[in-house]
Amino acid sequence: MTDSVILDVWCELQCPDCNSALDDVRALRARYGDRLDIRLRHFPLEKHKHAFAAAQAAEEAAEQGKGWPYAEAVLARTAELGERGEAVLLDVARELGLDAEEFDTALIDGRHILIVDADQAEGKAIGVTGTPTYVIDGERLDGGKSQEGLRARIEEIADRLLAGS
Repeated sequence: MTDSVILDVWCELQCPDCNSALDDVRALRARYGDRLDIRLRHFPLEKHKHAFAAAQAAEEAAEQGKGWPYAEAVLARTAELGERGEAVLLDVARELGLDAEEFDTALIDGRHILIVDADQAEGKAIGVTGTPTYVIDGERLDGGKSQEGLRARIEEIADRLLAGS
């Protein structure tokens, strides 16, 4: 029997579909708690010009201990991010009590670019083309077209893995 299962969520923080997928992520978190390790993976799309900066900001938030809360807060404001750009990323950091100055510096010095690039390269290598895309136990589930049935499939795989069958 395995202690925990990894669910990679390939996400783009300027993507409205990723925002709607948060309901599933929250439900999975509520159901499995620590037994499901939900990892935020970055897949910024070129059509969203602030997505790459948002991914870097999310990495800074993770370093400051609030990766998921930050990602969720930014996703709740995808339209505003599209209009106002990086100012929104700093606003969200402040609202969550994070060090906004450090965010600003991180975006300027690019200290998280390698992580974002590596995620994107890995995503491309395994066939991620849009967001959200989930990967659990080597199975890729593409949520960019429809979220329908994905949570049930993730639960089915997680239950099987956790039962050790």
